[in-house]
Amino acid sequence: MKSLSLYDKQDIRFEESPKPVIDKSDDVIIKVKAVGICGSDISRYKKLGPYVEGMTFGHEFAGEVIDVGPDVDENIKEGARVAACPTFYCGQCESCQKGELSRCEKLTVIGARHPGAYAEYVKLPANNIIPLPDNVDYDTAALIEPSSVVAHGFYRTSIQPGAQVAVMGCGNIGLLAVQWAKIFGAKKVYAIDIDDSKLEVANKVGADVLINSLEQPAHEQINEYTSGCGVDLAVESAGAPATSAQVLSLPKKGGEVVFMGIPYADIHIQRYYFEKIVRNELKVLGSWNAISSPFPGKEWGASIHYMSTGQINVKPMISHRLHLHEGPKTFDRIINRDGSFGKVLFYPE
Repeated sequence: MKSLSLYDKQDIRFEESPKPVIDKSDDVIIKVKAVGICGSDISRYKKLGPYVEGMTFGHEFAGEVIDVGPDVDENIKEGARVAACPTFYCGQCESCQKGELSRCEKLTVIGARHPGAYAEYVKLPANNIIPLPDNVDYDTAALIEPSSVVAHGFYRTSIQPGAQVAVMGCGNIGLLAVQWAKIFGAKKVYAIDIDDSKLEVANKVGADVLINSLEQPAHEQINEYTSGCGVDLAVESAGAPATSAQVLSLPKKGGEVVFMGIPYADIHIQRYYFEKIVRNELKVLGSWNAISSPFPGKEWGASIHYMSTGQINVKPMISHRLHLHEGPKTFDRIINRDGSFGKVLFYPE
C-alpha cells in the first residue's frame, strides 16, 4: 500500500509499505478516507520525537472498515464508517490504575511506535474504534482527535455558563478551543493572534472579539474590553515561548489558565507575567492528550455529538486537501513557511 513514512529528521518518504493484516482477534483494518497533519507531526518531522525509523506516520483520521478479527463486536463490521482514538495506554502504571489514562507512563499514539494513518490502510484494536453518524463526513471526522484534545482541556477547568474566555493562538487547536468555549457556555470569546488571516477564521467559527496582539499587547486589549478585570479562563493554544508567558496576564483575579499548546523551547517568564500567578491567585492547569476513563473517554463522544449538531464546524479550518503523494513537499513547505497552512488533509486514494 502507499504510505508516508518517517526515516529521519526532515526525511519523510512516499513509498510502498506492507498492508496491515488481521493477526489478533480484536483487530480492525480501516481504509483511510481522510487524514490530517497534527502540529505534533510537524515537530516530530522537524526535530524528531519518539519514533521508529521508517514508521508510517499520522494519527488524525477517519475511514471505512474493510476487515475485522473474529472477536470484534457486530457493531463494527465491514463497510462501517468510523474514526478511531489513536492512543495506547499501558493499563498497569499508577495513573492507569487510578483511571487517569492521559497520564499513563507509556502513553503513545499510532505513527510513533505503531504504524500510523498516512497510508491507504491502518489497523487498530476494536476498543479504539468509534462509529460515525451519517451526518458527520470523513473530513470532519478526521478532526475528532484534535477536537477531543481540546475538550479534554476544557473538562479540566471549572468554566461556568456566562464565562468570558480568551484563546491565545488561532491555529487548529485554538480554533477548536473557540468553539468548545461556546459549548461550555462562554458568553464572550476573545480570539488572539498576530495573523489577521487566522483571526478571520476564528471569526467564522464563532469568536466574538478579534485581537491582534502585534497592534497592542493582548492583556491591554483584554483589559479595555473587560473594564480592567480580565477573563474567567485563558487558553494557551499557540505553544510559543512568548505566549506561554503572556497568557498569564489575561485572567481576572482567581481566574484560570489552561495550557494546551506545546512549546518546543525554554520558557523565560518576565516578572510581570509570573507575578500574576501569585498576586491574582490563578489556577494554572496543564492538559495532555485526549483520553479519559472509561476509554477512550467522554471527549470523543462529545466531539462527535457537537460535530453532528454543527456546533463544531471544522470546514473553515481546512486550508488544503491533498493527495498523500504530496506529503513530502507539503511538510517541507510548512516548516519553511512557504505559504499559509491551516488544517491540511491528505487523501490516500
